[in-house]
Amino acid sequence: MHFSGLSGISRHLHAWADKVPSQCAVCHAWPSQRICNACVARFAQPATRCQRCALRVPPGVAVCGTCLQHPPSFDACIAAVDYAYPWADALAQFKFRGDPGWARALATLMRSTPWMEPAVEAADTVLAVPLSTERLRERGFNQSALLARQLAGAKADHLTLLRLHATEAQSSLPRAQRLRNLRGAFAIEPARAAALRGQQVVLIDDVMTTGATLHAATLALREAGVAHVTAAVLARTGRD
Repeated sequence: MHFSGLSGISRHLHAWADKVPSQCAVCHAWPSQRICNACVARFAQPATRCQRCALRVPPGVAVCGTCLQHPPSFDACIAAVDYAYPWADALAQFKFRGDPGWARALATLMRSTPWMEPAVEAADTVLAVPLSTERLRERGFNQSALLARQLAGAKADHLTLLRLHATEAQSSLPRAQRLRNLRGAFAIEPARAAALRGQQVVLIDDVMTTGATLHAATLALREAGVAHVTAAVLARTGRD
């Protein structure tokens, strides 16, 4: 109980500190918020991306060859930035160093991404990829749920999509193994399933690598009758 209290105090302090001008986490300019406008302009330039999986594609290409041959289960995908400096470092602080104060700055970055705001406005609900109970207890918060709340306000829903079991660390695994690990990992809260039928949903995650997690979560939404799913992530890795 004592450590839980300290964790809660730490989260409140981080949230309070995020509202106070300080140094930019990248260039250390003063005064600034988490990331100054100059660094956003430098490191978050809009990129031409596949409309289905958000990988970078040449100008004029709407859908990459892989998605033309094997369309993902979700209907569209939007990514704000590449998973690279400085965003990989920011996400590490956000997720692994107990700093939920990053949520507002990173959600603002997502909101400014082309097509992100229209997708959220058109959605009936915005869902976050849930963590397992074990991971949530360990981390103290779900980073995707914090991003969804900052991004979508009252539309954000952290109760409908459930994670049924934990999976082993996915980061070093190939896509086929990730898909096997995630089989049956997600479900819809039974009391809320009927309300999803025919809806448009935005599904939020922090990072997309192979798309296996978003694919598995989307399958659960499809079983509930969701009509359209847009996956929305902060960062996209360069491999599929």
